[in-house]
Amino acid sequence: MGLTEWAYSLSEAMLSEPLPRRWAHSLGVAKRARSLSPILGDDADLLEAAAVLHDVGYSPSIATTGFHPLDGARFLRHQEGADERVVRLVAHHSCALLEAEERGMRPELEGEFQLERPELVDALIYCDMTTTPDGTHTTPAERLDEIVQRYGPDTIVGRFIQRATPEIHGAAERVEGRLTRASTADQPM
Repeated sequence: MGLTEWAYSLSEAMLSEPLPRRWAHSLGVAKRARSLSPILGDDADLLEAAAVLHDVGYSPSIATTGFHPLDGARFLRHQEGADERVVRLVAHHSCALLEAEERGMRPELEGEFQLERPELVDALIYCDMTTTPDGTHTTPAERLDEIVQRYGPDTIVGRFIQRATPEIHGAAERVEGRLTRASTADQPM
């Protein structure tokens, strides 16, 4: 079984029944990841696998700390077949270090999981922050507003996402710039 097939199967097993909306979001994020293949080259499958698994830490069967990037990465690290780069992307998806800081868990996250290449971190942020909770396409601004509204501005998630907003917008701009340059390069002169 290949990396992406394994990732879809595991994510479905962990999320589809207990958290169907989270599963729909994960499928949407993976679809966005596939759309980035022109700028990812050999890392396209890696990003798609990380995208479909990025929220696996929400699964009630493995949620131990209440911080889903850490719970998901720890779980994946102990799964046979888990690529360490996928594990690191899940651990650090969507500015997780800032949320870890809000939760007093930054040393744990940093100590256990190295950051992945910045281009891949940006790509996963882009995929997550341009996908609604139901798996459809949205803009980063609409997604950020939805998160603050859903959790509340004074909650851990609300505070963290507001702090992460500039980095999320920056990541989206960098990815969109790469996509534009790639499509321009493909145009005949």
